[in-house]
Order: sequence, then structure tokens, then C-alpha cells
Amino acid sequence: MVAIRVFSTVEKILYGQIFFALLVATGFFIAGGWQMAVSPLLGGIVGFIPNLYLAVKISVAKGKGAKAIVRAFYSGEIGKLGITFILFLAIFQLKGIALLPLLCGYLAVLSVFWLALFFARN
Repeated sequence: MVAIRVFSTVEKILYGQIFFALLVATGFFIAGGWQMAVSPLLGGIVGFIPNLYLAVKISVAKGKGAKAIVRAFYSGEIGKLGITFILFLAIFQLKGIALLPLLCGYLAVLSVFWLALFFARN
């Protein structure tokens, strides 16, 4: 018997974010080598880690009351903003980081939400 794993919407979005971060980093790698690929990969990490934090925070509250879920969502969003700020602050301390590729990687990860809404089926 073969077990079929069905991914939740959140898991699909997180995997999509990883895919897009790697896709953009690969494009910059092909265009300019490892030095050019580091910045968009770091940008993708800045977009992915806070979203992973929010997903974990909300999944822990799953099955609890509505008040606990809303509280988890709001505290998760605040934590997400804080983590994003700290990660950008840390990355800007590194030498050799190119701003445009960094933002391309970051925006590619964020665009997965928009694509998910566009391709969502009811």
C-alpha cells in the first residue's frame, strides 16, 4: 500500500518560497557566479524564515479557541516583522552584498503569496 501525502496550503506556500529563492539564486549564479548568487539567496532566507516562524506559531494554536488563534496570528505577525528587521540588519553588516539581487530574492519569496492567491481554487 502506498501512502499519499497531501500537503496543506501553508506547506505548499513554504515549499514554493524555497523553490523561488533557489530559482532566483540560480539565475544570478548563472549570470555572475557564486558572488552574485549569495545576495538573492540571503534575500530569500530573509523572506522565508519569518514566514516559517509565523506558520509554526499559527499551527501551534490550531485546535484552540478563536481568541488563541487570533492572538497567535497577531503575535506571529509582530514576531515576523521583528525577525525580518533583524535579518536585514545582520545581512547589511556583511561585505559584498549587492542590494538589487538581495531585494530580488526577497521579493521572489514574497511573490509566492500573490501567486498562491492567483492560482487558488475553491
